[in-house]
Amino acid sequence: MTLLILGLLLFLGAHSIRIVASDWRGRQLARLGEKGWKGLYSVVSLIGLVLIVWGFGLARQQPVPLYAPPLWLRHLNALFTLLAFILVAAAYVPGNHLKARPGHPMLAGVKTWAFGHLLATGMLHDVLLFGAFLLWAVVDFITSRRRDRATGVTYPPGTVRGDVIVAVAGVVAWAAFAFWLHGWLIGVKPMG
Repeated sequence: MTLLILGLLLFLGAHSIRIVASDWRGRQLARLGEKGWKGLYSVVSLIGLVLIVWGFGLARQQPVPLYAPPLWLRHLNALFTLLAFILVAAAYVPGNHLKARPGHPMLAGVKTWAFGHLLATGMLHDVLLFGAFLLWAVVDFITSRRRDRATGVTYPPGTVRGDVIVAVAGVVAWAAFAFWLHGWLIGVKPMG
């Protein structure tokens, strides 16, 4: 569990710098330059991600049950993850309503993914992983929306074309992950 916790601290810590130390981040950007800052940020994030994956794999070998979710919540999680994939796609496709209205669809997608997985799983390592991501995404979403309002950020208006591209990309990515990649990468086949 130690590696999982360390990985979460590194990964989510790096992704929280703008939330808790925006001025410090600005000084480091000025000192290191954009490429230097992004390089350091990427290395720390990658190390954190590797530790999360490694630590989660080790923790799964000695599961500690906290609660037993009913089967229907596992099925509901499929709907949450579908929505999460659509939201993540909206972060990358220009001119869609999900990005234009609430903004920050990537964070909304992470919240949705983490919440769905908390409903569907009940082991300590699951709660630690998905709970940490849910908490981080909620705080980052609130902070980002406040920053947008304070600086007057507006997003380009959404279009039906953008929405269709987001929906198709999200559904295709979700299907590929749910039916094939999740089992191969994570070792759990959510769709049988």
